[in-house]
Amino acid sequence: MYDICGERSDGKVVNCPYGSPAVKPDELLSSKIQSLCPTITGNVCCTKAQFDTLQSQVQQAIPFLVGCPACLRNFLNLFCELTCSPNQSLFINVTSISKIKNNSTVDGIDFFITDDFGEGLYESCKDVKFGTMNTRALEFIGAGAKNFKEWFAFIGRRAPNNMPGSPYAIQFLPTVPESSGMKPMNVSTYSCRDVSLGCSCGDCPSSPVCSNTAISTSNKAATCSVQIGSLKAKCVDLALAILYIVLVSMFFGWGVFHQTRKRSRSFRMKPFTDAAEGGESHSLSRQKADNLPMQRLEDANQSSTGVQLSVVQGYMSDFYRKYGLWVARHPTLVLSLSVGMVLVLCLGLVRFKVETRPEKLWVGPGSKAAEEKQFFDSNLAPFYRIEQLILATIPDVLNGKSPSIVTEENIKLLFEIQKKIDGIRANYSGSMISLTDICMKPMGEDCATQSVIQYFKMDPNYDADDRLEHVNYCFQHYTSAESCMSAFKAPVDPSTVLGGFSGSNYTEASAFIVTYPVNNALDKEGNETQKAVAWEKAFVQLAKDELLPMVQSRNLTFSFSSESSIEEELKRESTADAITILISYLVMFAYISLTLGDTPRLSSFYISSKVLLGLSGVLLVMLSVLGSVGFFSAIGVKSTLIIMEVIPFLVLAVGVDNMCILVHSVKRQPLDLPLEGRISNALVEVGPSITLASLSEVFVFAVGSFIPMPACRVFSMFAALAVLLDFLLQVTAFVSLIVFDFLRAEGRRVDCFPCIKASSTYAESEKGIGGRKPGLLAQYMKEVHAPILNLWGVKIIVVAVFVAFALASIALSTRIEPGLEQKIVLPQDSYLQGYFNNVSEYLRIGPPLYFVVKNYNYSSESIDTNKLCSISQCNSDSLLNEIARASLTPESSYIAKPAASWLDDFLVWLSPEAFGCCRKFTNGSYCPPDDQPPCCSPNDTACGLSEVCKDCTTCFRHSDLHNDRPSTAQFREKLPWFLDALPSADCSKGGHGAYTSSVEVTGYESGIIKASSFRTYHTPLNKQIDYVNSMRAARKFASRVSDSLKMEIFPYSVFYMFFEQYLDIWKTALINLAIAIGAVFIVCLVITCSLWTSAIILLVLAMILVDLMGVMAILGIQLNAVSVVNLVMSVGIVVEFCVHITHAFSVSSGNRNERVKEALGTMGASVFSGITLTKLVGVLVLCFSKTEVFVVYYFQMYLALVLLGFLHGLVFLPVVLSMVGPLSRCIQVEKQDERPSVSSQP
Repeated sequence: MYDICGERSDGKVVNCPYGSPAVKPDELLSSKIQSLCPTITGNVCCTKAQFDTLQSQVQQAIPFLVGCPACLRNFLNLFCELTCSPNQSLFINVTSISKIKNNSTVDGIDFFITDDFGEGLYESCKDVKFGTMNTRALEFIGAGAKNFKEWFAFIGRRAPNNMPGSPYAIQFLPTVPESSGMKPMNVSTYSCRDVSLGCSCGDCPSSPVCSNTAISTSNKAATCSVQIGSLKAKCVDLALAILYIVLVSMFFGWGVFHQTRKRSRSFRMKPFTDAAEGGESHSLSRQKADNLPMQRLEDANQSSTGVQLSVVQGYMSDFYRKYGLWVARHPTLVLSLSVGMVLVLCLGLVRFKVETRPEKLWVGPGSKAAEEKQFFDSNLAPFYRIEQLILATIPDVLNGKSPSIVTEENIKLLFEIQKKIDGIRANYSGSMISLTDICMKPMGEDCATQSVIQYFKMDPNYDADDRLEHVNYCFQHYTSAESCMSAFKAPVDPSTVLGGFSGSNYTEASAFIVTYPVNNALDKEGNETQKAVAWEKAFVQLAKDELLPMVQSRNLTFSFSSESSIEEELKRESTADAITILISYLVMFAYISLTLGDTPRLSSFYISSKVLLGLSGVLLVMLSVLGSVGFFSAIGVKSTLIIMEVIPFLVLAVGVDNMCILVHSVKRQPLDLPLEGRISNALVEVGPSITLASLSEVFVFAVGSFIPMPACRVFSMFAALAVLLDFLLQVTAFVSLIVFDFLRAEGRRVDCFPCIKASSTYAESEKGIGGRKPGLLAQYMKEVHAPILNLWGVKIIVVAVFVAFALASIALSTRIEPGLEQKIVLPQDSYLQGYFNNVSEYLRIGPPLYFVVKNYNYSSESIDTNKLCSISQCNSDSLLNEIARASLTPESSYIAKPAASWLDDFLVWLSPEAFGCCRKFTNGSYCPPDDQPPCCSPNDTACGLSEVCKDCTTCFRHSDLHNDRPSTAQFREKLPWFLDALPSADCSKGGHGAYTSSVEVTGYESGIIKASSFRTYHTPLNKQIDYVNSMRAARKFASRVSDSLKMEIFPYSVFYMFFEQYLDIWKTALINLAIAIGAVFIVCLVITCSLWTSAIILLVLAMILVDLMGVMAILGIQLNAVSVVNLVMSVGIVVEFCVHITHAFSVSSGNRNERVKEALGTMGASVFSGITLTKLVGVLVLCFSKTEVFVVYYFQMYLALVLLGFLHGLVFLPVVLSMVGPLSRCIQVEKQDERPSVSSQP
């Protein structure tokens, strides 16, 4: 094959089919051949025209391979031997000839070549990266060949017109025909392991310089487990099981010993014991015979027992005694002043604003991820906005497998959808906004839409004989076939436009994924952002109204999302559950009215009922919430949707308890006392415990303000103030309302219509109104519930069961995963529900991941360049080599691919070997590749050597560079050229588009690049824990590499800002819970002055919390800021289940069993009806919520909390008190007025 005998219609030249003796080239040609083909010396079998053709053809491949000299040399040797070898006739055989203008030309040849050469070539090139596309170079120059035979088959394929490749067919054969005298070509190959040729670790992982660098260790922590026969258990589970056995054994042993000792002492000291216990019982019986309250007014001196209160409780009792008398005498003044002050706070509502922006709700101000995002956005470019469509086939009913979506009809459907998308016109300030106005255009002309129809240049009239055949061809050759290039002149990876396939079986894909990247802006309120938002609203409306029915009519599923969708759906959520919340309030109001009143009787229900009082109490709760919101609005704190929906319910649930307890306490007072006496006694009786519970709740809710997430911090602040205001209104306004209501009842006035007075006939039947007769629930608590709990066997069972569940919950809590599913916070009927499901099911590529380098010193005196790059001469432990190495273990690193490196491509673009890239005119200005203007006219079908660029030369010779690296001045001068250079067939390394926003060039002249990024991708992230672990792995990797290279590097992905909280969510939760429990303990200790009482309350609170976390694990509730706030608030809520019973127990007389009986008889009914049931009836309504976040985090968690609080407060706590409760505060006194303060007996 000597010389050129013709030219195809597309401009490709073809050789002559005859041979010629090798000739000696002239000196210029010889030097050119030597520079490209150093293995060919002396005579050659090619002309200058042939060599020029060879050079122009291989120059397209050189930029892909120049990073690994061994690969490049082997690749060039293959074509040098084919074109110019003097021994060409020994291994080349022309097998077919064609005619071009009556000239015979080569149409096909056999190229005899040894398998050793093919294997050596492939092994040296198989791992060489093409950074721009985060993939292997062989994807572009070898169609992703898996071995050298596949590569040879691709190289030897005759290229169709206007397509890159060989102008004739080449068949690579390993053996020659016998007796032919021919010999396979077997030029020595170079191994990429050859250190002298300098292949990087990223291009040659088997290189010796890489073997000493450890592969990234697994991010997943090893779990300790123990094998017991066929059973495998976690170490923590086994340890807790052993601990439980030890504790129960010790408890049982102590119980047996205690009972035996008690019987022995009883037998020896029976007379003394009988006398002592009989005295106590007689005293108690005398006191309780008529259900008299323990607390008396100061003039009630007939009691023979008093209560030794703590100093704080004494002062509180004195205060409430005097305060109760004063309120009862001046109810109008108290009501007016208290309500008036809260109304003043409500004036702040004029500045009320709601925050709906996700980044303002879920990201703390000191967030490291937020700071990194700000750095990335301001120095590089804000991550683009994403508008996405997902079309998928419906799974087969029989086998559950989804059929392929890649059909002619579905491709046609995509074009129809695209036409409608292109037709969107959104009105913004009088301007009509289309997709082309806002879309991202990396090459400056066409939108970078990611869609299968990019293989047709987005043109429905694209000339393709068979669309299905063409698209399947492009799935395999998307990187190499010109016909498969997108309209925006870049390859489209099938994994980004298809979903639901395995491996590389793209034809089996069950989903089309269409993505519209839209330009983003730093100013979220600016015109550019608002234009995009306006278009997105029109996009979503079109998808709902037209695209959804269109796609569903084709028996396909359809889901969609825009960048602003979540924010818009969160706004809609504010009204989605309005009815549910309202019903919850109405149910609670109805229950309050029922439980505050006496046992209904037909003849007197309209007097004994408390509907008006209940309604007034609910209004006070609403007023406290409005006062809290008004105060914070006045100081500039924005509200959230959760505040508006949850806090009223929460405060109502908390406030109802105190209302019930206050009213029940007043009703228990003797009728022979005047109303002001009953009010005073009731406040003395329950005031301290209400104060203790309320202050505990306020402190606990205030602890939530330490949580860094703004939404939860603000929620806690609003809730703390609302609960405080509610408590203040209860002991002021509500007590005044109780006075008015009892005056109404005693005045025989009708409830709800106090102006109407009942007749005296009915008045006689109301004689018992306000009497002291205990209800059925109180009788059950005292006569049935308490005696059962006092049985020793029951105590053992209760303690064993509750401790078992607590220890089991500790083990279960280790299984709680951090995260908050996005679809949970949205209404259940939101269109995003299906979208998030499809994203998890179909996407096969994860979110983009950027490794950002700060203050890169590119000067020749610095070694930072070699610390970062991954081509020859780069450090084996460089950043890009480490990223490539981490991508080999994606299951632990969560890095899917090697990184796209602007630095590698820039250094290759500069190198003399890439002679088609960095070029200059004779005047020193930039000269583009030969296939770009002005070297080649856009109208030319083929570009040859133009007159305009014929004198262009490479920017540098090898002698101009130092160890293939540019000097500071060379780097500074050529970097803008590179970033402006368009990629093309002659030079694929141009940086425009791919790296335009990867380098911050502002101020780079000083030798320091302030910011630059290297892009790769995470593996597909389907669960919340995957997002958390991927972020943790990336940060751990970046930290390790930063420490190793002594450079500042951080990872950035668009979701990091929202998931950073989960990295330390357990630490945050435990610290806040510890502070909350500690706050309750301190409040209890200060008020009761009893360490033992406070310790018992602390124990019960801790057990309820642990049990609640165990329930979370069972129900699959994740740990996030919402659940942490719930856990913190639960401490305040369950305090009420404990403090009232404990306080009643401490002021009762008798032995522990008798005191438990009295405490349950007095306060048990109030705890059950006033605390448990009020919360229960309100919580149950939330199960009908349309928003799953309410169902999961408020219905399920609060229901579990109420049930656990009830069981611990009315079952476990009484048992503990009956066994190890604090000593009674009751003492014998001659006169009550001899004591500074007297409290009450429940």
